Amino acid sequence: MSTSPSAYPALTQAFLRMYRLEHFNSIASWDQASLMPPGGNQARSEALAELSGLLHRLGTDPQLGAQIEAAALEELDDLQRANLREMRRKWLDATALPEALVQRRVMVTAKCEHAWRTQRPANDWAGFAPNLREVLALAREEAQFLSDKLGVSPYDALMDRFEPGMRSERVTQVFAEVKQWLPGLIREVVARQAHEAAAQPVIQATGPFSQAAQRQVCERVMQVLGFNFDAGRLDVSTHPFSGGVPEDVRLTTRFKDGDFLMSLMSTVHETGHGRYEQNLPREWLGQPVALARSMAIHESQSLSFEMQLGGHPGFARLLSPLLAEAFGDQPAFAPANLNRLLTRVAPGLIRVEADEVTYPAHVILRYEIERALIAGDAEVDDIPALWDAQILALLGQDTRGNFRNGPMQDIHWPSGSFGYFPCYSLGAMYAAQWFASMRRRTPDLDARIAQGDLAVVFDWLSANIWQQGSRWPTDELSLRASGETLNPAHFRAHLERRYLGQG
Repeated sequence: MSTSPSAYPALTQAFLRMYRLEHFNSIASWDQASLMPPGGNQARSEALAELSGLLHRLGTDPQLGAQIEAAALEELDDLQRANLREMRRKWLDATALPEALVQRRVMVTAKCEHAWRTQRPANDWAGFAPNLREVLALAREEAQFLSDKLGVSPYDALMDRFEPGMRSERVTQVFAEVKQWLPGLIREVVARQAHEAAAQPVIQATGPFSQAAQRQVCERVMQVLGFNFDAGRLDVSTHPFSGGVPEDVRLTTRFKDGDFLMSLMSTVHETGHGRYEQNLPREWLGQPVALARSMAIHESQSLSFEMQLGGHPGFARLLSPLLAEAFGDQPAFAPANLNRLLTRVAPGLIRVEADEVTYPAHVILRYEIERALIAGDAEVDDIPALWDAQILALLGQDTRGNFRNGPMQDIHWPSGSFGYFPCYSLGAMYAAQWFASMRRRTPDLDARIAQGDLAVVFDWLSANIWQQGSRWPTDELSLRASGETLNPAHFRAHLERRYLGQG
């Protein structure tokens, strides 16, 4: 009597093959945004579209669906069950979209993003808008296909790709609560810091700061934060990002001769992403269960590094001698003053340069606009007016006619990443929750960080987040790590403690 072969091993081989092809896709995409000469964009876009089509065909092979159903009837352990759950999620997402749409998406977004690189510095909204209309039309089409497959709203279907299981009803509720207390907190913190500065002025660092010296500092700090340069590197791009694969993590930053903190803190941010990727469970690599859980969890890692650690007085003490060595000693680099520079709160126009108190306002603004865009309640031509009104109401800033520092400042919409923005603030909330859990477990956490002991933080993140991959749904991951699902109260408590001395 013969028995049919097990479906699960065949599935793992199929997903391993796709993982290896996605490796090349990721590296080629990183290169397109960082090192590729401009003249290569059309050919690279066509190559990526071809690869995307191949990956889509592999991911939608009917045999794959049959094997997933057959494997569900087999005797699998808990880890294999988790992997099968993630395989099914990828299968559903892939089979919702026609191959032609997948390939067209690559071409349309590459065209828009590539043009955006020169249109943004030129403040060329008129040139940018037609390309963005194409991207939006495609995103709406994509959202509808996904919505029909998953049985959720079009915007939720897009957001689900970045944050599985999260729904806009929950995000809207959380953000509505933040809007109730955030403006008042911003005013209070700004007034407090102004009063402190009147008594003891904050000393600004004097440049210029050469890009070579800035890069040296960035790479030294990455080493302090545990980044493995044998499995990754740092380069330059128009918009800082992390890419690559766990075995070959590619980070980028950007430099300004007069502002070393911008490049440094964006590098710290991306290092958080990089360490998560480098420390995903190696024994599961190549399988969906080994991937990062979600983009809010990913952002919780970058913001654990940039905000939770970056704004801690202990980080300024670690940083001070590195800055003095690279740029020459000056009063601004004294640890206490440096910490004040790193925790200054000032409403501004640019999201990636925003402090952690005003940052949620930037995210809420984009979330509300992109929801309206995907729903068809707003069009590309409406974006500037919506943006001007929102940033004035939330941060008191005027962006009329300033498209470069208004709705053209981010890469997300040109690249078609609608549904991503909520992950930033959800990630900040999770990061505050992780550190609250660390403090319960290690009451002297702040003293240890002040002494330069960051291993206590990295060990907790490794055990509770990095090594878990996608083994658990997000709510269960959070519950296991911190004893509760997402609780935004920790974020507010963190801001009030750090900036107002409360709690």
